[in-house]
Amino acid sequence: MQTRDFGRLGRISALTLGGGGIGAVWGDTDRAEATATVHAAIDAGITMMDLAPSYGDDHEAERVAGEALRAKPAPEVMITSKVQLPDDEQRDFAARIRRSLHASLRRLGRTHLDLFLLHTHLRPRDAAAPNPPDNISWEHYRGEVVVEFERLRDEGLIRAWGITAVGYPATVLDALRDTPRPDAAQVIVNALDLTGDLWPFDPQPPANEDIAGMASQNGVAVSAIRVVAAGSLTAGLDRPIPADHPAALDYVRAEPFRKLAAELGETPAALAHRYALTVPGVATVVLGVKNRAELAECVAAEARGPLTTEELRAIRALR
Repeated sequence: MQTRDFGRLGRISALTLGGGGIGAVWGDTDRAEATATVHAAIDAGITMMDLAPSYGDDHEAERVAGEALRAKPAPEVMITSKVQLPDDEQRDFAARIRRSLHASLRRLGRTHLDLFLLHTHLRPRDAAAPNPPDNISWEHYRGEVVVEFERLRDEGLIRAWGITAVGYPATVLDALRDTPRPDAAQVIVNALDLTGDLWPFDPQPPANEDIAGMASQNGVAVSAIRVVAAGSLTAGLDRPIPADHPAALDYVRAEPFRKLAAELGETPAALAHRYALTVPGVATVVLGVKNRAELAECVAAEARGPLTTEELRAIRALR
């Protein structure tokens, strides 16, 4: 598998195994199949796993990864996990961050994380902007969260830190330009630029590839997330969701993409992954796979290489 530069962490695989699939967020799986998927990903050359305490019931993704890595140690595989700080009125950020980190390390059976991400929206700095709950102010992010992340890196409990670069774009862009800036950012990158339920602000969602470009220009390594738009860019949604759910609405909107994939001789999921791998500045693409069959489809797509200029043009014409 191709490797790409990931800044402070060096080179990592072009594909990252995400925790949403193995945590049964994106459809049903079981512990045995999820564990086998972790082993198959490592055998395929994947060198990063992207996890979070919130992925699955009772922290399932972290538990699966910990079990898999205890059964077949792979010290060369890097681990990302996350912390959520949804109520900044609660304060005590440093203690909350450390509690989350140490709980993740216990579940994983590791002494440090390679990458630790803030998994909470940054609040708009503009007081007049829409401001949904469950996000964190710029002042608390910059004055307390960043300070604690830097301290954890200095202590060796994490090797790098970053943000989930989703939410109000002006504040996200400020974070990518500011210093100290994140080592890495997770950015929505998909063929139709679908943001789905990750866009709580009105009216118009950001052009996510502009955010990816800003990150790359400022030396912030980019992990592409929501590559199949929560399943909307696949052949069929494989979990029950209401007809008015953003992913269901996006699935309907994506019918021309599925037709184009058929014309190109690709499955929709394979084409979606090849698209994200072709976007300039993307260092790694996070997979939402929940079993070995889905993993194999993505690994084969990566091996086929980037899309041609004509294929990219055809995809972007669908937006």
